[in-house]
Amino acid sequence: MPAPLAVYTTLVTFLWICVSADDPVPRPANGTAESPNPRSLGGRVPPYQPPPAPGPGGPGGPGGAVQPGFRPHSPYTRVENWHNRPGGVYDKVPQSEVYPDGMEDNVDDSGCSQPCPKQHFSCQKSCTCIPLEKRCDNIADCAESEDEKDCEHTCDAHENRTICHATNVCILIEWICDGDNDCGDFTDETHCGGTVNCTANQFQCANGLCIHKDWQCDGDNDCRDNSDETNCTKGRCRDNQFMCTIGECISQHWRCDKEADCPDNSDEAECPVDLLRCGENEFQCENKKCIRKEFQCDGDNDCGDWTDEDSCPMLPGSCNAGEFKCNDGKCIPERWLCDTERDCADGGDELNCEPHSMRNCTKDEFMCADRRCILKTWLCDGVRDCTNGEDELNCQVFCEEDQYMCKSHEHLMSTAFRNCVNRKHVCDGMKDCPRGDDEEKCPTKRTCSTNEKCEQLCITTFDGLPACACRLGYLLAEDGFSCRDINECMYEQDPVCSQTCSNTVGSYQCGCMTGYVLRPDGRSCKPTGESPTLLFSNRIGIRQVSLTGDSYMSVVKGLHNAVALDYHYEKKLVFWTENNLRVIRVAQMNDNNKTDVIRWGLETPGGVAVDWIHDLLFWTDSGTRRVEVATLDGSQRAVIAANDLDKPRAIAVHPGDALVFWTDWGPNPKIERADMDGNRRKSVIVDQIFWPNGLTIDYTESRIYWADAKHHVIEKATFDGRDRKRVTNKGLPHPFALTVFEDAVYWTDWHTKSITTVNKNTGMGIQTVHAGLNVPMDIHSYHPMRQMRTYRNRCGRNNGGCSHLCLPNSNDYSCRCPVGFNLNVDGRTCEESPTKLLLYARRKDIRLKQLNPRKQMDSLDMVIPVDSIKSAVALDWDHNSNSIFWTDVEKDTINRAYLNGSHQTVIVGSNLISPAGLAYDWITDKIYWTDAGTNRIEVAHANGSMRTLLAWDNIDKPRDIVVDPKGGVMYWSDWGVAPCIERADMDGGNRKRIIFGDMTWPNGLALDLTYNRIYWTDGGNRTIEYANLDGTGRKILIGQHLPHPFGLDLYGDEVFWTDWDTQSIQAANKQTGKGRRTLGAGVAGLMDVRVFHKDRVGGVNRCGISNGGCSHLCLLKPGGRSCACPIGIKLSKDGKTCANGPVNFLIFAHRVDIRVVSLDVPYLIDVVLPLPPLKNALGVDVDQRTGLIYWTDTGERKIQRAHRNGGSLETVIGKGLHTADGIVIDSTGRKIYWTDGGRNSIEVAELDGRNRKVLVWTGLDSPRAITLHYKHGYMFWSDWGTSAKIERADMDGKNRRVIVDNNIKWPNGLAIDRIEGRLYWNDAKVLTIESSDFNGEDRRTVLNQVPYPYGIVIVEQHIYWTDWKTKALHRADKTNGKDQLIIRENLEGLMDIRAVQGERVLENACGHNNGHCSHLCLRSPEGFSCACPTGIQFENLTDPNPKVCKKHPDDFLVFATRGSVAMISLDTPEQWDVSLPIKDVQNSIAVDYHWEKKLIFFTDVNNDVIRSINMLNMSDTKVIVNSKLDTPNGLGVDWIANNIYWTDNEYKVVEVARLDGTCRKTLVTGLTEPRALALFPAKGFLYWSDWGETPNIERAYLDGSQRKIIVKQDLGFPNGITIDYQARRLYWTDALKDRIDTSDLDGQRRVQLVPEAKNPFGMTQFKDYIYWTDWYKKSVMRANKNTGKNVTAIRTDLEMAMEIKAVSADKQHGWNPCKEENGGCSHLCLFRGVDYVCACPDELDSRPCALEPKVRVDNKMPSHYPKYYDYADIEVDNKMLPTPTAFPETDLSGILIAVGLIATLITICVIVLVVAMRMNRERAGELKENYRESSGHISFHNPNYAGGGNGGNDSRPNRFQGIFKYDKNQERLTNVYIPEGTSLLPPPPPPPHRPPPARPNTHDDFEPVTLHPFA
Repeated sequence: MPAPLAVYTTLVTFLWICVSADDPVPRPANGTAESPNPRSLGGRVPPYQPPPAPGPGGPGGPGGAVQPGFRPHSPYTRVENWHNRPGGVYDKVPQSEVYPDGMEDNVDDSGCSQPCPKQHFSCQKSCTCIPLEKRCDNIADCAESEDEKDCEHTCDAHENRTICHATNVCILIEWICDGDNDCGDFTDETHCGGTVNCTANQFQCANGLCIHKDWQCDGDNDCRDNSDETNCTKGRCRDNQFMCTIGECISQHWRCDKEADCPDNSDEAECPVDLLRCGENEFQCENKKCIRKEFQCDGDNDCGDWTDEDSCPMLPGSCNAGEFKCNDGKCIPERWLCDTERDCADGGDELNCEPHSMRNCTKDEFMCADRRCILKTWLCDGVRDCTNGEDELNCQVFCEEDQYMCKSHEHLMSTAFRNCVNRKHVCDGMKDCPRGDDEEKCPTKRTCSTNEKCEQLCITTFDGLPACACRLGYLLAEDGFSCRDINECMYEQDPVCSQTCSNTVGSYQCGCMTGYVLRPDGRSCKPTGESPTLLFSNRIGIRQVSLTGDSYMSVVKGLHNAVALDYHYEKKLVFWTENNLRVIRVAQMNDNNKTDVIRWGLETPGGVAVDWIHDLLFWTDSGTRRVEVATLDGSQRAVIAANDLDKPRAIAVHPGDALVFWTDWGPNPKIERADMDGNRRKSVIVDQIFWPNGLTIDYTESRIYWADAKHHVIEKATFDGRDRKRVTNKGLPHPFALTVFEDAVYWTDWHTKSITTVNKNTGMGIQTVHAGLNVPMDIHSYHPMRQMRTYRNRCGRNNGGCSHLCLPNSNDYSCRCPVGFNLNVDGRTCEESPTKLLLYARRKDIRLKQLNPRKQMDSLDMVIPVDSIKSAVALDWDHNSNSIFWTDVEKDTINRAYLNGSHQTVIVGSNLISPAGLAYDWITDKIYWTDAGTNRIEVAHANGSMRTLLAWDNIDKPRDIVVDPKGGVMYWSDWGVAPCIERADMDGGNRKRIIFGDMTWPNGLALDLTYNRIYWTDGGNRTIEYANLDGTGRKILIGQHLPHPFGLDLYGDEVFWTDWDTQSIQAANKQTGKGRRTLGAGVAGLMDVRVFHKDRVGGVNRCGISNGGCSHLCLLKPGGRSCACPIGIKLSKDGKTCANGPVNFLIFAHRVDIRVVSLDVPYLIDVVLPLPPLKNALGVDVDQRTGLIYWTDTGERKIQRAHRNGGSLETVIGKGLHTADGIVIDSTGRKIYWTDGGRNSIEVAELDGRNRKVLVWTGLDSPRAITLHYKHGYMFWSDWGTSAKIERADMDGKNRRVIVDNNIKWPNGLAIDRIEGRLYWNDAKVLTIESSDFNGEDRRTVLNQVPYPYGIVIVEQHIYWTDWKTKALHRADKTNGKDQLIIRENLEGLMDIRAVQGERVLENACGHNNGHCSHLCLRSPEGFSCACPTGIQFENLTDPNPKVCKKHPDDFLVFATRGSVAMISLDTPEQWDVSLPIKDVQNSIAVDYHWEKKLIFFTDVNNDVIRSINMLNMSDTKVIVNSKLDTPNGLGVDWIANNIYWTDNEYKVVEVARLDGTCRKTLVTGLTEPRALALFPAKGFLYWSDWGETPNIERAYLDGSQRKIIVKQDLGFPNGITIDYQARRLYWTDALKDRIDTSDLDGQRRVQLVPEAKNPFGMTQFKDYIYWTDWYKKSVMRANKNTGKNVTAIRTDLEMAMEIKAVSADKQHGWNPCKEENGGCSHLCLFRGVDYVCACPDELDSRPCALEPKVRVDNKMPSHYPKYYDYADIEVDNKMLPTPTAFPETDLSGILIAVGLIATLITICVIVLVVAMRMNRERAGELKENYRESSGHISFHNPNYAGGGNGGNDSRPNRFQGIFKYDKNQERLTNVYIPEGTSLLPPPPPPPHRPPPARPNTHDDFEPVTLHPFA
């Protein structure tokens, strides 16, 4: 190395040490993992753990020590737990001696109630404690010799023994290769019969076994020594998954969804900035839509995906009968009270308890000494269930045939513990029995003599006698010399095979079920296919976790209260219940698109199970007490069990056997089973079962497993309940659900918040799979072998021939029909319409059941699947269409649907308060109803149209109504002050009270047209009575045992009624009242009842022909018919026809609707117009010429219009509105005027929204009401801001003046009395209604103390006004305020009101030719004046009466917003934003323009297009590019060469094309996150920003060559970039650091221009200003381009303003050779600064393309162009040439020496600087410069500083320490930068008081500037 370089290197090293000296020692990113908690459920260590990596001392560590935490293999267990957790917490246990289970300090003693004291050993089996010194003393003190297990013994090779190196187990040499895993890691069973090499598709384990290569790193310990799971990448994720930094897998579409799914949030790291972030007062939906925050949780689906209604608060429910409510709201069965076990969290169920009462035990139970009862099957199971353990005494135990039973210890409490030793371990020289008796009385082997009969072996017994013996696998026969084979497959206690077993002579062979393969151990089975996982729910989502717990990922998230779940493996569907929503939902695996399957008739769905063969879904519901089934889409549904059910919970199905099992934890807890069609139902487990929570099926062994949360146990049994066995009772504080896979059972536990597993056969090897879960609920093992496809589909391919539902059963299958429909005689199809049904309303739902069921199952009721019922009361039906009608008194609607719930519609949804009665006219297809809130009787067509009023006078509280269409008569009950029953013709005529007196609450009515009687119930008199139809012959039918009858109906010989108090439906004989029977009991919330049948009395339809000659409504009456008009319309003199609407009427806005009150009819009743749903309608008016209704909706921020019937709905003004309170229609001049209190403006437009102009924009502070006087040419408006006032101006906005400004505070409404020539207004603060003349003089008060008036209108002699406090529409005399009348009340949110009178429309002052105005012609007192739309000037401003407007402004800003493209004119003083009239803009981002071509271009990232707009006709747009685009974020126009450039954030490229989109070519590739573009065509420069992982700003030539990063330091998210062509400056916004920077065109001379620009996006420059869009403030901001001062918001409240450009002819000057005939190029001409190139498109067109120009254009600009077109800049151009010049050959050593010398000098200077900095580090005030203003501060850029700034959210690491300056005036630290490119190290500080150098004239050199805080 040359000496100077060595010196340089040394000095740099020294410098680094100096700079870093004060830095604290960095901490590692991740701290050392803590040692595991020995108390965790993971404390149960599996039989084998892998050895550590070989180190000093061999595989076992130093000295071959025992593997930490290792428990040697037990010789007694043949089949081990196959779900070991490699790499679990046990790997980190400190090195120690071999421990038995439970030896660690503070170990959780699991099933034992008391932990052992210190220095004691815990015997887990017997729950006893022994002193620690008795551990490993060769004397068994614990049951099953726990204290003597796993003790180290000597292993002497001279005694024919050997040590297993990895496991430290001592075995006999003869045990090698005997088929038994004696070592525990199979090392004694490999390399048998010579060395065996594994094949190419196999993996060789460390122990020598061969396994399939695919088994490596699958999370399963297939080698048995875990060598196949070592050195694996943690948790390999699938293709559709994302791996978190910590190794967990999540669904790929969770990545960058703004919700952290990885525990370390790595799925949300390095995500692109969302271009659709919502504003500060908005809520972002899951579908990226933004809605206003106040729309959240309002019950409306504003998002479109209901996410605005997610996570809304819900009211807690109450407990059912037979339940006890804990203080925390939890419900438990009452039988759990005082059972000595705390079931409530606070123990409230065990307070105030009496002493235990005794009960006799059943025959299946054993009575403990304290008289507690336990199951007999729990006797002698090794667990003390009785308090004193007497259930474990005097037990008979046995061992398998080839095992020796050890002697038991007398001192042990229990005799149930079996100590069995394998026969090969007897007399092997090592004591295996607790008392060592396996090594006593041992025989000796000898050679058999020729005369001995021994078949196999000869021995001499311990007492010297000759005898025979047999080899392993055989037993000595009774004859004493022959050997018989042992059938190892019959072992029960220690099974030899995990699945199937075949006995062979002297041995056995294991096999596997279909879908499994035998592991190399020859005993256990492994499933084929993908690795098994566990699916579980945790209320807020559904997660998937591997069996090892390593991989953990979300499947579905964003749930409310997910409880039960199941899946369909083949269809990749997951189903779950959400209890608070009362739905069962489904989603595709790894897809969050959730849909409802069952959402009706559910109350508390507790369990769900999928039949994957027949595609059926089963569930339990403890609220409805049912077990139900449906198809997977929920379309067909049936009940399979509903009787004798209390609290059904878990459910499981076996498609192969067509069985369904469920648990019930009600008063009589049990587990039941039935065929899948509900037949052959039986209880299988009924004894000693308390709270059966979880239930699952082991399909390979045909067993059911269940978890009992009350008794803390997991048990199993056969399908008929026999062979019941306990699996485990340890680690089960509160098990909820369980599942089985292979040899393990897994369960969730609420108390431990974990998933735990044990061996399903032995109950051993308890381990925690995953802990720290959020309320784990249901769980299922997820693998194709859990849903084998080998079962037969009993319904076949054609649904078994069933028309509806095919349900399998044990024989074959059965067909089922929807409830209420019967099967036809073919047993396959269902009848098309039901014959007789009972319908009844139950407040929250409507139900039906068969009236006369053929079998018991058909007697069940079923909810009709209709949505959103709040409080159903009245019912009726139409048999012809199988429809039902019902009223909802809480939603105030009348509804209709088919019997199957389809085609649900609201037929009457307005002007209802309490519609309690409903009747259907089946002859003319009409509905009649009563309304006890409005006290009216009304009628309408059955679809809700043509609604009219029949009776409204002298009605108090009408209740039920019935009709006799044949007789043309209707009847209704009234339970007001004078209860009665009235009759009238069905057209409302001939009203008469027929029954009155001795009545209290006449409720339900029914007609018996056979006997001409009317029946009614009286809830007050508690009777059912009847009388003749004329009211005579009144009799009491039933007068006893009727607590509160309500609904009533008749059918056949019976009367049917509902009773509120008994919650029942009953029937009796209609003649005698006898024969009472109950059709339904315990039905809460009963209302109306109806019998659906086919036998309604028909008749001649007198309205059938031509609607009876009526234009609108034809109504029946006795012997004839009459015509009627809809409400508010007068019937014409011919008695048949009606007008299309009222002539004179009031119209008012009511926030969510618009209403009309007719003044033509004798009643004043409001009618809701059939408009679409409104959010917040405030202002309303009518165009009297066309009848179109206009309204403002501040919720939608729109002005819309439609016809009275709701037709021709269109948006007039859809953009640029904030709070349009007031609106008025100029019906004569054909204009619309409105006020906007949010934008403080008054505007006018044509009636279709064209030619919009702001008339008043200054001096306003919340304008509200507006009204016009066309005749005078006046416009009046109220302003209720700080200085409240009423103003007047001409209708063209001129001659503005204040007319009222004293004693006025909140002027709301304005109205003109054209008769008297006066102005009226109301004041909601002064509480008055006043009037004055048009000059504000002659002021009079009409009314005082008006509570809260809002809208006001004058009609003839009356004044009408709306009032917010009284919630009413009022009327009074306009002169004195007398004769007050409330027209409509109980309407919250009444707004503006207008009157329409059939008066003559005045003549238009503009005439028929628009006054010769090109755009707007506005009325004025003198006549009219022409006006231009906002921002546009007249062509000839010198003309005293100009008429023609320009096509567009000369200078304006154009910018993109979320749903539009808008402009702000710089020509006119208002600088108002105007949306361009273009349609189908989804999400525009980037904009640019071409002045000469008069084109504006913009990109749309939702539609993925680039479009152009014609500036001469802004509504003329064209699509330029629409293919191979995905997220075009940036756009730039080369106005010289007529090319367009764009960035594509998905394809990561920069492309170019001609202006029409042809000749596309990709110029730059390999970008990360390209965003904005800026072009300098005259210099050939192309700039773009990239905010990927390493954000930067790059520059290239226009052909993409000579790429260079010019800015890369101290960047966060560089968003918008722009160029000042005159000053040669580059400006950019940084959305992460919240600031605006500038530099020269090379990225040098960088300055922080605006240090506090919060969330800037797009940017542009024009003249002396820079402009940028601000997402946070939703504004367009402006600042001085040189100083960054005078920051001003020129427009606010813009919907997510994006990119912005200044449009002006002055911005697009310049010349390059491409301007002349496209440079002679055939396709693309691309300028490169000093020359240009011709380029061909990537996809050639029909024209031949040439890379050389036909005629090359000279680089010199022709003389006929202005001089300012020449942007030649020699010193800049020389910095970047297309072809770099080659360096001449030079002596290398000379270069090195020169470089070394220079570097040494620089380093010395730097050291001086560092020393100076360190000396002055504490003296922040001494780093000073002279600034122009003392309050400012200066900021330059150091390229090596990458931190700080104002970007508080920036998480990028700092590579160098920052340099800061303290600004006293602002009390903050500010970054101080140096000019970029001067040095890699900080420079020395400047002299303290030297003035800054004089500023040069050129703009190229930016001097330090003074910056100010944000203005």
